[in-house]
Amino acid sequence: MTRPDINAHARRDDRPEESRRARLSRTFDEDADLYDRARPGYPPELYDDLADLAGARPGSRVLEVGCGTGQATVPLAERGCRITAVEAGPRMAEVARRHLAGAAEVEVVTADFETWPLPQEPFDVVLAATAFHWIDPAVRMTKAADALRPGGALAVVRSQHVRGGTEEFFVEVQRCYERFDPDTPPGLRPPAATAVDGSDHAEEVARSDRFGATVFRRYEQDLTYTTPEYLDLLRTYSGHRALPEAARNGLLACIAGLIDGRYGGRVTKRHLIELGVSHRVGP
Repeated sequence: MTRPDINAHARRDDRPEESRRARLSRTFDEDADLYDRARPGYPPELYDDLADLAGARPGSRVLEVGCGTGQATVPLAERGCRITAVEAGPRMAEVARRHLAGAAEVEVVTADFETWPLPQEPFDVVLAATAFHWIDPAVRMTKAADALRPGGALAVVRSQHVRGGTEEFFVEVQRCYERFDPDTPPGLRPPAATAVDGSDHAEEVARSDRFGATVFRRYEQDLTYTTPEYLDLLRTYSGHRALPEAARNGLLACIAGLIDGRYGGRVTKRHLIELGVSHRVGP
């Protein structure tokens, strides 16, 4: 789970950020099988960089925060990591266990990371793959550092929709969002990949005083979706799931009509995936 996807639209909300974050984070567990089917995995190069930069190699102890249905857990298990995966959603955790049934060195724990008691033995790597932003900001850096051995690595993966792919569609589709969700900011557009620099995460890491400098790796991938596939993807986004049912159904019908009517039943979306690795300092 990541920074809000740009074409999932940003929603203004007058409620405190913590309550909004907690409310939206619960939506993913409502249909774990859909999430598992629709959400894309991560490029192979990311796992190579996790090994080189973070030390996620065969035999290393990895704590995964917010494993979802196992999109990153399964490839790491196949690479020989020993993984404790903590997932707050019971349905998501159950799907992850199903995928990892043959992995003897993996345990999936259903718990909130914020309140989950850390084991005595520290970890080599703490990984959060599009999940770190769902963890309470007052807790996440300190607890991640406490979970690590000295020199261990915090690896945070974030994903964002950026300019590219079927660009005109992502301009036109905003009319659907503005029609069915009045909180949609006008003129919303995907940013250029070059405008996404990771500085907000690096600054949070630096403020914690628990880690050294953050090293980033970035990967872009274009993924093409048929109309039903794209609608399924949208149904996994928290902002869409939180809409009233009538508005959500109207929005999805509007988007489907646009894809089928003007784009031949398929669109391509460009994803920017960013890996940030920071090593714990001090004893």
